[in-house]
Amino acid sequence: MSTEAYRAKHEITIVGNEAPAPFMTFQSTGFPSEILREVLQAGFSAPTPIQAQSWPIALKGRDIVAVAKTGSGKTLGYLIPGFILLKRLQHNSREGPTVLVLSPTRELATQIQDEAIKFGRSSRISSTCLYGGAPKGPQLRELDRGADVVVATPGRLNDILEMNRVSLRQVSYLVLDEADRMLDMGFEPQIRKIVKQIPSKRQTLMYTATWPKEVRKIASDLLVNPIQVNIGNTDQLVANKSITQHVEVISHSEKSRRLDQILRSQEPGSKVIIFCSTKRMCDQLARNLSRQYVASAIHGDKSQAERDSVLSDFRSGRCPVLVATDVAARGLDIKDIRVVVNYDFPTGVEDYVHRIGRTGRAGATGSAYTFFGDQDSKYASDLVKILEGADQSVPQQLKEMALRGGYGGRSRRWASSDNSYGGQGYGAKRSTDSFNNSNFGNQAGGGSSFHSSFYNNTSGSQFGDTPSFRGSYDNSSHNNQSGDASFPPSSGNNQSGDGLSFHERFYGPLGGDQSRTSNDGFRARSRSPPGKAVGVSNW
Repeated sequence: MSTEAYRAKHEITIVGNEAPAPFMTFQSTGFPSEILREVLQAGFSAPTPIQAQSWPIALKGRDIVAVAKTGSGKTLGYLIPGFILLKRLQHNSREGPTVLVLSPTRELATQIQDEAIKFGRSSRISSTCLYGGAPKGPQLRELDRGADVVVATPGRLNDILEMNRVSLRQVSYLVLDEADRMLDMGFEPQIRKIVKQIPSKRQTLMYTATWPKEVRKIASDLLVNPIQVNIGNTDQLVANKSITQHVEVISHSEKSRRLDQILRSQEPGSKVIIFCSTKRMCDQLARNLSRQYVASAIHGDKSQAERDSVLSDFRSGRCPVLVATDVAARGLDIKDIRVVVNYDFPTGVEDYVHRIGRTGRAGATGSAYTFFGDQDSKYASDLVKILEGADQSVPQQLKEMALRGGYGGRSRRWASSDNSYGGQGYGAKRSTDSFNNSNFGNQAGGGSSFHSSFYNNTSGSQFGDTPSFRGSYDNSSHNNQSGDASFPPSSGNNQSGDGLSFHERFYGPLGGDQSRTSNDGFRARSRSPPGKAVGVSNW
């Protein structure tokens, strides 16, 4: 196959001068026999597109910007040329590393380290990993013994540099992996501080999944006359076409049942990652799933030892279900993950693409299930573009949300004009919502009830023959039992269940010119500073 045909087939575009032809086979790379042997023993039949094109550029000593989706094989894309360079330079590893790889998270850093050990062992290449959340002592001792390759998170490396326990004067090969993620996490000052201690005469490689202006800026500052390698379309966010995406527009109360159906439909032992938006939800869901499945949780509040243990169990298959926050959305490189479930939609489609990218890696296929609710409707239009760009089917409900400008119906975050929280009387329809990590719902025994959790406090109502409202707020209880389940009058106003919304009851009645007209009008008023809160004694 000609160079042009290969690049066209794999959607490779080049920006820069004098880019060499790609290595289409391992035999054409000219790698040392011991490295080729490790690669072939790992089961790779041919280089991935990012490897094929970046290897010849890196071996010529040129700086590289590589823009490619996650799971494209970029780790070996930069490690092997680094190995070849350091074997040629033969620096004394006790005086500092020759290859430095910066990574945004400790999970990604440890995975890069594993690859460095695996493919560098036969070449007698030493490497160490520096990351926070673990004692410095063992890491410092490894540095003292000597390391050809250092893989580090920016924060921990800066700490050790300030202790004068490592020198970067020998670094000739610098890699910024997941550069866009490092900038998202606010690591730019630390990165620039580290680079100041590295000789300007070096080779720099930057790998990123997206190409926003922030990444372009730091690339222009740190790299010299780079060749840019793009895999796929870099002008818009594109999901891996090897992943079958299922987006389901459902309510929060339906999620648990649907998740159970998805898990039951998988083959026993299949690896599944479930993403949640909060650490508390992550722990809670893992506990609930553990009643029927072997499941564990991972998030930022877990100690490094706990995170290592959970990931080890997940990799080995001892614990096939992993419930995670976005800490695992990038860099988690486990080849045989069959399914990703977005139990909660993330705070942007970029994170959505990286989440589902945990499956369908290294040429494999996978499935992604995403639960999408009214509260996520502002992302509907962008999500439709992602699905269409990957030739996936788009649910009709999602299309309708996008056509309505992103709002899939009445917003339930604030009280609506025709349906207040609680006090709806016996036999009223069910209403559910969330308000600052709180749940508002109805559980009627022949009628309906008001059940709310407000800032970790609980107010409940169970309608039998005589409705009641039981409230707990700031560790104080105020009970009201009446036939219409309404609030007692406050400030001389009658605030019955049919009259005012929950927001109005809590913050007090609005003026005459702010009467309850429409939901949109009320949402606009709710963004202005609230009036004085009604005292708890008035509830």
